[in-house]
Amino acid sequence: MVTAGDFRNGLTFDMDGQVMQVIEFQHVKPGKGAAFVRTKLKNVITGAVTETTFNPTAKFQEAYVERKDMEYLYEDSGLYYFMDPETYEQMPVSGDVMNDSFKFVKENMVCKILSYKGNVFGVEAPNFVELKVTKTDPGFKGNTATNTTKPATLETGAVIKVPLFIDEGETIKIDTRTGEYLSRA
Repeated sequence: MVTAGDFRNGLTFDMDGQVMQVIEFQHVKPGKGAAFVRTKLKNVITGAVTETTFNPTAKFQEAYVERKDMEYLYEDSGLYYFMDPETYEQMPVSGDVMNDSFKFVKENMVCKILSYKGNVFGVEAPNFVELKVTKTDPGFKGNTATNTTKPATLETGAVIKVPLFIDEGETIKIDTRTGEYLSRA
């Protein structure tokens, strides 16, 4: 059991059958009246964010979210298959739980599978990936304007903005959390 007075950023707990994660918290002691805890909570399954206040003595059951590294194998009719590298067991995951960063994942990359009580609710892509540019307009010699970008299609099919000097066939490094170009690989 965890009390609202013990809340810390990142803590997950069960509230009314929902798994909530503390994003922000603040202990408030007004001059008049009882102290309370003001929180910003995220429902880890739906992604909804709510702001709630609690009595510091309110008790909640701590929720353990399992994060497991698994290798992405392939996609087949809306199901994404992952393999446990220790047991070689394959697990299908519905496309509904994939987030935007998954468009940068190619086969054989290791992702984190997030589950609560055996139910998978999310897939985290690696923070940084290196992908090959398959299609982009050619850069022109002398075209050195700063902060100018052009669209580029990557080997996974994702389209991002890259600097003018990047050509087809080059491998680039991308931050999957923001979808931005970082550097040449």
